[in-house]
Amino acid sequence: MRPPAELDDVRWSDLDHAYGPAEDVPELIGALYEDDEEAASEAIHELYGTIYHQGTIYEASAPAVPFLAHAVLHAPRKRDELLMLLAVLADHDPAFAESPHWPRSDVAAVCAELCAVLPELLPCLGDPERGVRRAALRTVAAVADRLSPDLRALAVKQVEALYADDPVPVVRADAVVVLNRFGRALEPLDSPLPEVRLAAAQLVAERSGPPYAPELVEVFAEDGAEPDPGDDDYPWSDNVTEEQRLTGLLTRDPGAALTVAARWIEAGDIGSRGSWLAERIAETWRDRGHEVLDLSLAALPHHARPTSLLRTIGYWIERVPDPDAALREELHRYAEADDETAGPALLALVHAHDPRALELVLDRPSARLLAAAARCFPEAADRLIPAIRRELAAGATGNDGIALVQALAPFGTAARAAQPELVDCLRTRRAAIVAARQLGADGTGTPEITDLLLEATRNSDASLRASAAVAHYRVTGDPDTALRTYEALLSSGGRSSWYLSGLEPMGPAAAPLLPRIEPLLEAGGDWTREAAAKAHLWITGSPDRAVPVLAALVGPTPVGLSALRTLATTGRSPKDLHPTLRSYASSPKRLMADSPVSGQNHADDELRTLSRLLLAMG
Repeated sequence: MRPPAELDDVRWSDLDHAYGPAEDVPELIGALYEDDEEAASEAIHELYGTIYHQGTIYEASAPAVPFLAHAVLHAPRKRDELLMLLAVLADHDPAFAESPHWPRSDVAAVCAELCAVLPELLPCLGDPERGVRRAALRTVAAVADRLSPDLRALAVKQVEALYADDPVPVVRADAVVVLNRFGRALEPLDSPLPEVRLAAAQLVAERSGPPYAPELVEVFAEDGAEPDPGDDDYPWSDNVTEEQRLTGLLTRDPGAALTVAARWIEAGDIGSRGSWLAERIAETWRDRGHEVLDLSLAALPHHARPTSLLRTIGYWIERVPDPDAALREELHRYAEADDETAGPALLALVHAHDPRALELVLDRPSARLLAAAARCFPEAADRLIPAIRRELAAGATGNDGIALVQALAPFGTAARAAQPELVDCLRTRRAAIVAARQLGADGTGTPEITDLLLEATRNSDASLRASAAVAHYRVTGDPDTALRTYEALLSSGGRSSWYLSGLEPMGPAAAPLLPRIEPLLEAGGDWTREAAAKAHLWITGSPDRAVPVLAALVGPTPVGLSALRTLATTGRSPKDLHPTLRSYASSPKRLMADSPVSGQNHADDELRTLSRLLLAMG
C-alpha cells in the first residue's frame, strides 16, 4: 500500500486516463482523506470517470491501486465504495488471462497491484458494516484466478468463515458466489436461508443453461419475490448487480420467467419485480404480449399509484389484438379517476380501441391523447378534428404542436377543415415542417397557402425548405420551385437522407434530380444509400437500381428495416436474401428493439411480417 504522502513520487503527467494526462489523480485521491463527505463522494465519482470509464481502464489505473487500497483502511469514510472501485478496476474475463495479450494489458497490471495489497485488505471481510463485507467479497472475487496458492488458501478460509457464520444472510449468499469463483462448486439449494438458496439456484442455472429445472424455477419463484432491504446490491462481473443477474438469467427462459413473474406478483409485486420481469420478457421474446398484459392486470391491485404500470399496459395493449375485456374495464375505472393515473390509463384505453375512450378524450383533450385517438378512431373525424383545431388555435407549440398536426393525417380529405390552423402554424413557425407537409397532402392551394409555402422555401431551416418545396409542388403542380430547392439542398452535402425521404409525392416530376441522386446509391452512409434507393424507385418507377442497394442494407436495424419496407413495395424478393429472411421470420426471440415512434407496430413484429411477405413472393 502507498500513503498519500507518496503520490508525488508517481509521474502522473506521463500516464493517461480517460481524459488525457492523469495529473488530477493525486488531488482526487487526496480528497478521500478530507473530513468532507461531499468532497470524498465527488472524488470517487471523478475516479470512476477517469481511471475507470464505462468499463475501460487505463495506464494510470494500476498505479492508483495501492493508493486506493491505503484509503480503504485509512480514509475516514466510503470504504465500501473504494473497495468496489478496486473490484471493477480488476474485473476481467479469466479466459483473457490465458491469452498472449494479457501480460502487457492494463487490467493485468491492475490485478497484479491488487493481489499485492490484498493480504492487507482481507480483514475487511470481517468489518462490522455489511456493505464493506459485501464489497470486500467482490474485490476478492475480481482476482480469484490470479492469487498465489498461499494467498488463495487464506482468502478461501476467510470466505468460508463468512459462509458459515455471517449474521447477514445476503453476505452468506455472496460468499457462496465467491467460493464458486475459487472452484468450490457449492450448490446449497436446501439451505434454510432463502438468500443462500437463491444464490445457489442462480449458480446452477448459469452452469446448466435454459430451460431451467423445475426445482430451480421454484427457488426463483419462492425466494426471489422480496429483495434484500439493503442498498448495497453491488455488481459482480461486468457491473451486473445480483438483481440484474437474476433478471438476465430468467429472461433466457421465457416460460420460467413468466411463471416466476406470476408468483412474484401474487406475493405483492414488491418493488414491481414481477411486473417488470414480465415486461422484460415481452421486450425479449416474440408473441408474449397477451401473457404480459394478463400479469400486468394481476399486478394493478398491488400498486397504490400504478402510473408506470399503466404506461406499460398502454404500450403493449396497442400491439396485442383483442385485449381482455377485464383489462379494459380496469383501465376505464382508472381513466375516470381524478389523479395522476387517469392520463396513462386513458391513453391505454384509447390504444385498446375502447369506444368509451373517445368521450373521455374529448372531455379532457391533450395533444398526446388526441393524436392517439386520431390513429385509433379515424372514423371519428367529425368529432376529433374540431378538438384538434381548438388545441392548435390555442397556440400549441413544440412537440404538442407537431403531434396535433400529425394527428390530422389519418382523416384524409376531411383534414382540410383544419387549413386555417395549419396556415397559422406555417406563418408563425409553430410545427411548421409538419404543417407544410399536411398542407401539401391536402392538395388544395389558396393564394395565401401558395405564397406562404414559397416563402418557406427560402427559410434558413433546410428541413422546412425541403418540406415546403414538395408541398408547393403538390398544391400547384409546378415542380420548378421544388427542383431548385432540392438542387441546392443536395449539392450542399447536408442531411441528404432526410431530404430524399420527402420526395415520394413528386414521383417522375423529380427526374431532373437523378444526376444528384444516382451517385448516392453507392456513396455515403447506410441511411443515405437507402434514401437514394427509395427516391430512385419513386422517380423512375423501376426497381432495377434500387433492389440491390436495398437488399444489401436489409438487417435487424432501423435502416435495415426501412430498406426491407421499401423492398416489399417493389414486388421483388432476391433469392440470396431468403436464408436471412427465414431467420428473421422464424426467430422466437426479438431481433430488434422497438421504434421510439408512437403508434407504430413493434419494429421486430414488422421485421417478421415483412420477411414473411417477401418469402411468400417466392
